Amino acid sequence: MKLRQLGEDRLLAQLLPDLPRAKAVHTGAGDDCALVEFRGARDLLVLKTDCVVERVHFSVQASPLEIGWKAMMRPLSDFAAVSALPEFGLVALIVPGARSTSWVRQLYRGLKRAAARFGVSIVGGETSDTPGPAALAVTVAGFVEKARRVLRSGGRPGDDLFVTGRLGGALRGKHLRFVPRIRESRWLTEDFRVRAMIDLSDGLGADLPRLARASKLGFKLELERLPLSRGCKIDNAISDGEDYELLFAVSPRERKRLEQSWRKQFPRVPLTRIGKLDQRSTINHQRLPRGYVHFQ
Repeated sequence: MKLRQLGEDRLLAQLLPDLPRAKAVHTGAGDDCALVEFRGARDLLVLKTDCVVERVHFSVQASPLEIGWKAMMRPLSDFAAVSALPEFGLVALIVPGARSTSWVRQLYRGLKRAAARFGVSIVGGETSDTPGPAALAVTVAGFVEKARRVLRSGGRPGDDLFVTGRLGGALRGKHLRFVPRIRESRWLTEDFRVRAMIDLSDGLGADLPRLARASKLGFKLELERLPLSRGCKIDNAISDGEDYELLFAVSPRERKRLEQSWRKQFPRVPLTRIGKLDQRSTINHQRLPRGYVHFQ
């Protein structure tokens, strides 16, 4: 079977169960970040690697400054999904030898600018020539307090589903200029019990089912409530991908206090209730247009 027939989620379902896992691993592959116990530390060590590939995550004509920004911000968006704080970064640059040095310098300007936004120190990495398109992989390490870490798998039946910001419009350049919701995520876990959370990197149509499956639940999505970016339609909000917003689940008992407090704390960032989680036995997954799926 070819990878294009299998798709990313089914491929990972075959690969991940057989990975070696030590007792110190709190949360391994399959969530937004890996969370591990670290000898003598009260907090959990958080690890994440992400990549951007030319002609997949950015076009040949894209600004190298924006490519560098995106490459650093992608793993930081996953840090937001587990309410973690980033500290250190490693950068692996795979680029054709014919690429200009000025292009690479601009790329690193973008990397450094994004890292500085969240206090990340770039401490090393690797470079390699390639006959193919350019690629950039960034690994970030940081921490999260045990009491504040959030996974995809903690949702409960009846939990309200909320999304930050607006959805759709990545192809108009939004995917190169986004800022991860780390500040918002940290505020949420300080004041509320967030039961499950994921960042919307592959689109609501791909990431909402992932969160529901991890929580062993179904979901009901209220399509008319989706917060749309300017000029976008519902299908764009579900399928475009690369929104880098947070989708999370909280108890309906917290809804009113959450909405009121959010408006005071983040008046320029919409927060929208878009549905709820429910038992698989009483509600099936809605058939949604899919978000972005690698290999397909």
